[in-house]
Amino acid sequence: MPHEKGGFKQTGQLGDVMRESAEIAYSFLLSNAVRYGIKETFFKKHFIHLHVPEGATPKDGPSAGITMTSALLSLGMGMELRRTLAMTGEMTLTGVVLPVGGIKEKVIASKRSKVGELILPEANRDDFETLPEYIRRGFTVHFVEKYDQVADILFAALKS
Repeated sequence: MPHEKGGFKQTGQLGDVMRESAEIAYSFLLSNAVRYGIKETFFKKHFIHLHVPEGATPKDGPSAGITMTSALLSLGMGMELRRTLAMTGEMTLTGVVLPVGGIKEKVIASKRSKVGELILPEANRDDFETLPEYIRRGFTVHFVEKYDQVADILFAALKS
């Protein structure tokens, strides 16, 4: 929302690690805004409120790092994603995508939800490739090491 000082707030059932992931996403984009096509003043003139609904389940862990970064990037660029995909990966302040746990469960959940495109950390490639073929079948999978790769997958076609 427009705001004279900007700022960032998180609410909902976020555990400490997830709250840290949200802060990393915000800080990473704040320091790389111009590089990603976000107006230099966007974060100075907008207050961002990230809410993770309770859904009766507390949430914690770093797995949503690239997802929260992507949501904030979409907002800052003013570009809405119109693709159905799932992603997971921990983010560092320098944009490195780190591995996460639960790849099998996340892939199965994506399959059940009829999501056919995934973005996964490169370091989790073996976790995906050792899943039974019937689970892996039907997915387009992008393995990434840096957030730049995520941004290209999500937004490159929208920029042209």
